Amino acid sequence: MIDQSAGSGESAAEPEQGLDESRHLLNRELSWLRFNLRVLEEAEDKRYPLLERVKFLAIFATNLDEFFMIRVSGLHRQVAGGVVGTTPDGMTPSEQILTINRELMVHYERYDRCWKQDVLSRLAEAGIRILHYVELGQREREAIQGYFQRDIFPVLTPLAFDPTHPFPHISSLSFNLAVLVKDPERGDCFARVKVPDVFPRLVPIPTDEDVARQQMGLGGAGGVQQFVWLEEVIAHNLDNLFPGLEVVASYPFRVTRDADVAIEVDEASDLIEAVEAQLDQRQYTSAVRLELDAATPSPIREILTRNLQLPLYLVYAGHSPIGMAGIRELHALERPDLKDQPFVPVIPPCVSKSGSLLAAIRQQDVLLYHPYDSFMPVVEFLREAANDPEVLAIKQTLYRINPKSPIVDALLEARVNGKQVAVLVELKARFDEENNIEWARKLEDEGVHVVYGVRGLKTHAKVCLIVRREPEGIRRYVHLGTGNYNVVTSRIYTDVSYFTCDPAITHDVSDLFNSLTGYSRKNIYSKLLVAPTTLRQQILDRIERETCRHRQYGDGYIAFKMNALVDTQCIQALYRAAQAGVRIDLQVRGICCLCPGLPGISETITVTSVVGRFLEHARIYYFRYGGQNEVLMGSADLMPRNLDHRVEVIFPVEDPQWREVIINDILGMGLRDNVQARRLLPDGTYERIHPATGEAAINSQQWLLEHWKSRL
Repeated sequence: MIDQSAGSGESAAEPEQGLDESRHLLNRELSWLRFNLRVLEEAEDKRYPLLERVKFLAIFATNLDEFFMIRVSGLHRQVAGGVVGTTPDGMTPSEQILTINRELMVHYERYDRCWKQDVLSRLAEAGIRILHYVELGQREREAIQGYFQRDIFPVLTPLAFDPTHPFPHISSLSFNLAVLVKDPERGDCFARVKVPDVFPRLVPIPTDEDVARQQMGLGGAGGVQQFVWLEEVIAHNLDNLFPGLEVVASYPFRVTRDADVAIEVDEASDLIEAVEAQLDQRQYTSAVRLELDAATPSPIREILTRNLQLPLYLVYAGHSPIGMAGIRELHALERPDLKDQPFVPVIPPCVSKSGSLLAAIRQQDVLLYHPYDSFMPVVEFLREAANDPEVLAIKQTLYRINPKSPIVDALLEARVNGKQVAVLVELKARFDEENNIEWARKLEDEGVHVVYGVRGLKTHAKVCLIVRREPEGIRRYVHLGTGNYNVVTSRIYTDVSYFTCDPAITHDVSDLFNSLTGYSRKNIYSKLLVAPTTLRQQILDRIERETCRHRQYGDGYIAFKMNALVDTQCIQALYRAAQAGVRIDLQVRGICCLCPGLPGISETITVTSVVGRFLEHARIYYFRYGGQNEVLMGSADLMPRNLDHRVEVIFPVEDPQWREVIINDILGMGLRDNVQARRLLPDGTYERIHPATGEAAINSQQWLLEHWKSRL
């Protein structure tokens, strides 16, 4: 838990050891794999409702797809380019790929065991059957064949591969069948059939009982829901695509392509076109993974790897079905008995009783912790401003926006009502580019001033500024957050929203927007910590300040909560603080390159990770500093990309009431978690924390669901 004791007056008397980066840092890619393994552990946890376990299996698969598209693709490019340099932990690109493969073999085996030996049978017991085509009854098969002929067959396009037909392009993450057919005249032939993504991956099929009821004119359905894999439906009906030929066999495969395409632009007016070109280009980039069924024979493997120009170390066979992200469709089933119990997010009394969020902010700063607190006050903040005749201007950053966004609707409403509206839309938010382009154009069409950020940087800061005319003069209100302005993710990500009209902070935010929309060389802000100019150094200065404090008084304490800790300078500063005796608690959900518990280096550092129902996403930095309790929050993790290549904002929480809530209830409960938390060990592996004898079990997320509303 948070250590707020006065300290024993001790300070480290041992001299600081030299810091050997390669021995004292954990590999970034392996740390990420171990985070994804923690996701898989959630799927293995029988305490979860069954469809929540299915959800975690799907998340594991989706995460791994993105890992190959971004991280493995980068390593592959380095190997292909002959790069032999090492990462800070001392591994070459080739060594990292080989180590990744070894780790993944273990992960895949656990995944298969969880799905095939546990979850599948439990789904069947619950009345949800995932069948292979050969398991279908006669009437079920006839029903699915009718569906194939009516809906699927017209969409399919078989593509031959021979001297007159070039090898077809295989788009990224598409499902495909490698088909062997025998032609009476030409002998054995190879064709590719793409499995269309316009149909469900799991095709619902009526049971024999349902078919019989329909034939008898009876309505309704039985109590069992059953599905068959789409690729199996197509595979067992391929004779319709190759009339007059013998279909010898078919084998499913899937290709993952490099999605980390750089964008080089000189003018903002070119950026939309550049990003759109990138979206098209992603389908034609180098392949970085080939997934095959274990039964795929060597000749088929050789055809695919040769034409995809893939080395064998990027070929993964033996785990089926491939591409398991599609099982997330099961989570949409109307089976509340197999899901987490729903909850109603809280609207704090200071918001609900005021009738006006702007009026509430004038009285005091307002803090929300999503999803325990509703995200709707953030939406209402903009709606109220859009319809308030005294509001003159609204400025906002948008990084990841949901498709049907009430945030954007409010901005458009403000423009219709004559407000000056300026929005920075980050078009380069990976995998959200297409959606952001659509919103950017819609905003521009309505007369909103839309800008696309600072050249060479992504704008990741979460900031909204409202300018209002009041009897005392112009007053500014701001919302600052740790998460995106996205209603959908606000229900499943833990993030902090903070509203204030503090003049120093709002002035800083105005200066920040001026630098984003115009020209500015402003580096120093009154209260905000801003990347890429000064954020890293200001964090380093605070770590050093706590270190000096501890040497003098022996009461140094630091607690950070973040998604990732990678930056070498920050890690080294934390090591130096630990060597001086400062106690440091780090809760890092994902990647952590800092190695805790090293004798003489990091003995006073603990690192935990909480993976649970919600995705821990908030970034909080706490320095006790002799009881002054400085709390900073914002959009930045301690990673080189955040500190050097993005516009990020970290802001202080100066309201004493909210500082205590953050220290005790958000940070504190997370650090006391002994149910969902894992502890990072010196060798880079994690162990689950269990309650000690006589100690109460604390699941921090469940505790917050039950107790957050009582904080005020």
